[in-house]
Amino acid sequence: MKGFAMIAPNQVGWIEKERPTCGPLDAIVRPLAVAPCTSDIHTVYEGALGDRFNMILGHEGVGEVVEVGSLVKDFKPGDRVLVPAITPDWGAVESQAGYSVHSGGMLAGWKFSNFKDGVFGEFFHVNEADANLALLPEGMDLASAVMLADMIPTGFHGVELADVQFGDKVCVIGIGPVGLMAVAGAALRGASDLYAVGSRKICADVAREYGATEIIDYHNGDIAEQVLALTGGKGVDKVVIAGGTSEETFAQAVKMVKAGGRIGNVNYLGSGDVIIPRVEWGCGMGHKTIAGGLMYGGRLRMEKLASLITSGRLDPSKMITHTFHGFEYIEEALMLMKNKPRDLIKPVVIL
Repeated sequence: MKGFAMIAPNQVGWIEKERPTCGPLDAIVRPLAVAPCTSDIHTVYEGALGDRFNMILGHEGVGEVVEVGSLVKDFKPGDRVLVPAITPDWGAVESQAGYSVHSGGMLAGWKFSNFKDGVFGEFFHVNEADANLALLPEGMDLASAVMLADMIPTGFHGVELADVQFGDKVCVIGIGPVGLMAVAGAALRGASDLYAVGSRKICADVAREYGATEIIDYHNGDIAEQVLALTGGKGVDKVVIAGGTSEETFAQAVKMVKAGGRIGNVNYLGSGDVIIPRVEWGCGMGHKTIAGGLMYGGRLRMEKLASLITSGRLDPSKMITHTFHGFEYIEEALMLMKNKPRDLIKPVVIL
């Protein structure tokens, strides 16, 4: 089969590989729509995961089942399915401890384009199909469905990590697609004042549609100082980090959050070091909690998040700015994520 791969660090291209084989609990899926992610850029061009060679990229997709293993009960060839970016091993001890995303080791629940070939191939393999796939709801737009693979669950997990409650003042740092979903998730969870940090107009406009009450532009000065000014020096209850630099962003988040507040990070730190300012962290005693985590995967989460779309509570199509038709456009879509033109939020490739 053909696939679009990381051939070596800083090098991508099309390669030929053997079609994956199907284990008794697994499924082979043909992609129907895929989307590149900034994580793919970190992997290829920043060496964030270490060297990878001839590894098919991509972890955002929906598809059609073409083969299932002998022990698969709930899916059959021809089913159209949602595929989460995170596909844990559900029998692992880490899963039993409540951290399925780390089944088999830290971040090992993230398999596509990390430990095995991703979804940018003519076929891809899904482990434990009954636990990791979900049926694509009837009539759901394929491009919107792709957002369920990573963007929606990652943004929402940032809100969960920050533990946003009714009436909280919340700041979301970074309003790319993950940050926009954090804005939407915080609004659904009952945030009152909701500050969104970003500079691109297209993202700011969509952030307001998802519930942001104020846009903070870092070109206008230090974002923590802006948030403190808007809150009368008190700061916000919760912060979600969905973008920014690791060197500066954590320091700004600690400065802007109240004592007793909470910071949830879902930003993929491809480089740099995290800096925590000592005094603003209460010399280590300010009860300012920082939680960082990889989004959860699995069937149940996919089904619940999909119901937000089918019920009309969430419209992820607002984020999709570029739609391509044809397998050959995967590289062009990936380069958009690398170059980040001003009119981009998220590209999708319909196959």
